[in-house]
Amino acid sequence: MTNHDDQPPTPVALVTGGSQRIGAAIVRALHGRGMDVALHYRRSREAASRLVAELNAARADSAALFQADIRDIRQVNHLLEAVVQWQGRLDLLVNNASTFYPTPMGRATEEQWDELLDTNLKAPFFLAQAAAPPLRASQGSIVNLADIHGQQPLKGHPVYSCAKAGNVMLTRSLARELGPEVRVNGIAPGAIMWPASGMDDVARQRIINRTALKRQGDATDIAATVVFLALEAPYITGQIIAVDGGRSLGY
Repeated sequence: MTNHDDQPPTPVALVTGGSQRIGAAIVRALHGRGMDVALHYRRSREAASRLVAELNAARADSAALFQADIRDIRQVNHLLEAVVQWQGRLDLLVNNASTFYPTPMGRATEEQWDELLDTNLKAPFFLAQAAAPPLRASQGSIVNLADIHGQQPLKGHPVYSCAKAGNVMLTRSLARELGPEVRVNGIAPGAIMWPASGMDDVARQRIINRTALKRQGDATDIAATVVFLALEAPYITGQIIAVDGGRSLGY
C-alpha cells in the first residue's frame, strides 16, 4: 500500500492576471505539469472562476482564486499571505499582470504614468519582495513578463516602454538580490496577442512582416517558456528570453 504521507508536496505557483489571454495559458500549462495554481485576478472574476472550476474538475483542490489590486502594496502583502496559507508553500511567482495603452507625447497624463508604472514595475517588485521568504524556503523561482519594447521602444507608448525597460532591469536585479536560493528570469513577448482594444489588419500584418518567422506567435509559446524557466532550467537566472519570432533581430 502506498503511503501518501511520503509523497513530496505538490509545488504551488501564483500567476497574477491569470484569468484570461496569456495568463490563462500559463495557468493551464503549469497545472498540466502537476503544479497547484493560485490564480490572481483584479476584476475578471467570472473568467477566473470558470478557469479555476475547470482545473479543479481535472484535479480536486488544485486551483484557487485570489482577488487583489496589486497596485496597492497592502493588498499585495495580504495576497501573498493568503496564497501561502492556502497550501502552506510557494514555489513559483509569475508576474504576468500588465497594463498596456498608448501615451503619445503631449497627451500623456500623470495618472497614466502612475498606472503603467504601478502595474508593470512597482507591483512585480513588491510581489517579489513579499514572495521572497517562501520562495527561498522552497528554492523556488520568479518569472516576469517583460516585453520586447522594454529594449526597443514602441512609438506612441513611451510610458509603457519605460515601465517594461524597468521590468527588464528588475529581473536582473532580483536575480542578484535573491540568489542563490531563488532564480529570477523574464520573458519578452513579441507578436503573440493583439491589444484587447483591437488593431486593424494592416497594422497586424506590418508587425508580422517584421519577424524572421513571418507569422504570429501564440499564448502557448509564452506558457511553454514559463514552464521551461520554472521547471527545466535550474542553472538559468537573470535572463530575458525574447519569444518574438525573431522580431528583435531588427527587421
